[in-house]
Amino acid sequence: MMNRRQMLGGMGAALMWAGCGPSKRTVARDLAEPSAAQLPGAEIAELGIAELSARMSDGRWTAKRITELYLARIEAMNRQGPTLRAVIEINPAAVAIADQRDRERRDGKLRGPMHGIPILLKDNLATADNTETTAGSLALVGAKPGADAHAVKRLREAGAIIVGKANLSEWANFRSNHSISGWSARGGLCRNPYVLDRNPCGSSSGSGVAVAASLCAVAIGTETNGSIVCPSSANGIVGIKPTVGAVSRTGIIPISHTQDTAGPMARSVADAALTLTAMMGEDAADPATAGRSAVDYTSALDRDGLRGARIGVGRNHFGFHPRVDLLMEQAIETIKNAGAVIVDPVKTPTGVEVGAAEITVLLCEFKHGLNRYLASLTGSGPRTLADVIAFNVQHANEELVHFGQDLFERADKTEGLDDPAYRKALAELVTRVRKDGLDKALDEHKLDAILAPTGGPAWTSDLVNGDHFSGSSSTPAAAAGYPNVTVPAGQVNELPVGISFFGRAWSEATLIRIAYAFEQATKHRRPPTYKPSLEAALTPHSSAHRPVCRG
Repeated sequence: MMNRRQMLGGMGAALMWAGCGPSKRTVARDLAEPSAAQLPGAEIAELGIAELSARMSDGRWTAKRITELYLARIEAMNRQGPTLRAVIEINPAAVAIADQRDRERRDGKLRGPMHGIPILLKDNLATADNTETTAGSLALVGAKPGADAHAVKRLREAGAIIVGKANLSEWANFRSNHSISGWSARGGLCRNPYVLDRNPCGSSSGSGVAVAASLCAVAIGTETNGSIVCPSSANGIVGIKPTVGAVSRTGIIPISHTQDTAGPMARSVADAALTLTAMMGEDAADPATAGRSAVDYTSALDRDGLRGARIGVGRNHFGFHPRVDLLMEQAIETIKNAGAVIVDPVKTPTGVEVGAAEITVLLCEFKHGLNRYLASLTGSGPRTLADVIAFNVQHANEELVHFGQDLFERADKTEGLDDPAYRKALAELVTRVRKDGLDKALDEHKLDAILAPTGGPAWTSDLVNGDHFSGSSSTPAAAAGYPNVTVPAGQVNELPVGISFFGRAWSEATLIRIAYAFEQATKHRRPPTYKPSLEAALTPHSSAHRPVCRG
């Protein structure tokens, strides 16, 4: 759910290349860079929901055929070929469900625009079927939720086919300060499909990679701070983190009830908007959703949606990478030329400024929420956070091989929601991020949205030293519980970079309108290239532009 170092405002990059001779590099490139036509399931790659639906409507394809194509592509690319490790588990009933959707179509019983569309779920969204829900942890294998997460229930009702569970940063990246994004004990280390030795970011790593590599039509991620928008940015796709309460939190393995939310990850704003429409809705079990009627976010898809919009530039989230800054300046010019009013600069809170209060809130809410979630499960498995900590110690060779569980241990020492430090930190966070932060900036400048770079280009995955985040703008919207939409904004040496648009609570339609207009004006989305390394992707001439290693 979260990108913890983004939350804490950690900076610094250590991007290194391993040298190899020309012949080895050529062989590696030949093995890892098949043409699009050579990749399995090439006929389904990059197709959106509208195209898939059209092929089912006119009889060219069936939901069963589409599902089988995705399953074949997963089989060939997930543990073989580029070895993406984006999918932890396949739903054994996926083809049978697709058959049922085909029968419903023949009988004229269409459930909606997602009827027959195969999707993947991050493995922290509960499913009451024959798949596991484990947050990537071996501790939860065999522990069964009593019902689907509310968002999953909504997606099934809309006709979507759950083809499996996506890999993630284990426990949604809230186990240790020294974690490796994209790694879980169940799924292994997920790989960025653009450059395979690069990190996919997290914690919705597998969801981002699977969408980028066309292993599904769309995927569902979750975010506490950065875990939808960062992997979307790093994998060249669209991600929507909605307002907390737009999508029910019921059935999501929790970190923080004030910041957790599920959201769509897709190759286009249109597909993300359609999926969010299907997911959201009132849930009697989640008071944050009370009174939230259904909204058709596809009605916000306006190519001229930037005209007249007032957009602030969050300059205090710039400056961590000069080439990212350059992409942002180009984006600002595009937005101006499309008729928007730019207000520059606009100040918003950063992770450095609010990190201490946020981590206190998250540690206390995590203990409270996880203990409640675990107590609701049936079958084998832990029933408290203390049980999970003990399990990890007992299975250290599998669970603690790369990093520890210091955040778990800190959380377990809190008094949960009864901790005196909790209320104080929560009040500070609400004041600094909402009232004196985003609300103040949006109101003073009469803004529709604030833009900033989502993050930097993907770093080299490092099993020894952990993650090397360079920068992020996810904290304001995450800590406030407000919406955030990220869209591809270009590439740095073939590594995607996204631009974020975030705003006030319940402004999803406005942000989608802005993001869609930007997407249509720029068309920055590029399919992944599956390079083995950045050195293999670069020409010798460009080697002078390698960044310096920083500690």
